[in-house]
Amino acid sequence: MTTQPLLHSLPLFPLGTVLFPGGLLPLRIFEVRYLDMIGKCRKAGVPFGVVSLTSGTEVRKAGAEAESFAAVGTLADIHAFDAPQSGLLQIECVGTTRFRVRHSALQKNGLWIAEVEAVADDLALDIPDDLRHTATALRRLVDTLEARRHAQGDTVRLPIRAPYRFDDCGWVANRWCELVPMQVALKQRLMELDSPLMRLELVSDLLARTGITE
Repeated sequence: MTTQPLLHSLPLFPLGTVLFPGGLLPLRIFEVRYLDMIGKCRKAGVPFGVVSLTSGTEVRKAGAEAESFAAVGTLADIHAFDAPQSGLLQIECVGTTRFRVRHSALQKNGLWIAEVEAVADDLALDIPDDLRHTATALRRLVDTLEARRHAQGDTVRLPIRAPYRFDDCGWVANRWCELVPMQVALKQRLMELDSPLMRLELVSDLLARTGITE
């Protein structure tokens, strides 16, 4: 797979989770380094990069293990923004393009800046008949969540963002990766896979083992 230059000086947000393309990520931000970063990204209308921590913690603590993170992450566009009080931001982001970190540097303010290259988007691929049950189960779950939201006056936040693509291997696989409890390292490996079909096949095995599908 070929990669193309994407961004220089991309600010990174190392987190204890994995952001998938098309996924939603709510964040509650109070560290100065990230308050400043998010403010600048929102003002300029540019994304930041979410990368999965492999060591260290999301919040800096004295004496804590140094931060390190996976080499592949996902761009995050700020979709919703709220500042309920001074020194606190609540935002919701949408994952877009995956990227590979080519070089990263830690700034004096504790913010990571990286040079990255884009990773090609998943090819649109119809779901084969033997994996159709994964899409059927996901559609059933979304229908249930939407019905619950309407019953409660639209106060329930859906974990999946429309438009829904229940006929697409990569989209269905990504949504299940977000919903099924699994180790972060496994989520990272699934996100990095070049083949959306292989990702969905592995997700199907996980769903069968957890009893979500038969």
